[in-house]
Amino acid sequence: MTKPVLSPLPGARAGRDPARAIKRGPRSLPPEVIAATQRERLFDALVHTVAEKGYVNARVSDICTAAGVTRPAFYALFAGKEDAFLDTYRHGTQVVLRLMDDAYAAAEDWRSGARAALKVLLDVLASVPAFAAMAIVEIDAAGPLARRERTELLGRFSRFFKEAPDAPEGLVDTVVGGVYSTIYGYVSAGRAQALPELLPMLSYFMMAPFVGRDVAAAELAVRPAGERVVPPCVASDTDGVFH
Repeated sequence: MTKPVLSPLPGARAGRDPARAIKRGPRSLPPEVIAATQRERLFDALVHTVAEKGYVNARVSDICTAAGVTRPAFYALFAGKEDAFLDTYRHGTQVVLRLMDDAYAAAEDWRSGARAALKVLLDVLASVPAFAAMAIVEIDAAGPLARRERTELLGRFSRFFKEAPDAPEGLVDTVVGGVYSTIYGYVSAGRAQALPELLPMLSYFMMAPFVGRDVAAAELAVRPAGERVVPPCVASDTDGVFH
């Protein structure tokens, strides 16, 4: 069975990406293709606009301008700014979880799988700082529905602890919350690109409650192996700057 192609992470491209220009005329694309392209461009534009201006100050007109999409086209796809934010957030987090799931499934045991999934999360957020700012920080300003989406997302991270040694009820949620809080601190301080450096410390923090501090201490000596993981449509150059 052919594995489905992973969608691009919102914010990995500019909203006005020339490769997604919509041609008009007798050979124009079908309406559903045009709508899908406009949605993708609006996803990217919303991420960059919200990261730059903040959710409260980002206007629909700003998002439309950044995407090169008209307001009527925006409102044909979304009920408003909040709806667009939620749709973008859901799409983006699904992309991230899919990458994490793949890394976890490819590992030989729980510890290496949990570490691999965490590495993906840190690498991907570092590769698209605008998405990190939108999804980690600005979600606080997007209203109760957005915050509920975040709570549900954090609950989904429990999938990476199903094979962990038995632990008291609530411990997984506490560990996930601690990892998230640390990531939040880096992103809110404009240090998203430094997130991969946290892998040894966060791996130790994540595993110590389950395997003990002495065993988990080995994580502090582990350095990320191989290249950084980046989502589709993002490439890294030799200087480690993502574009």
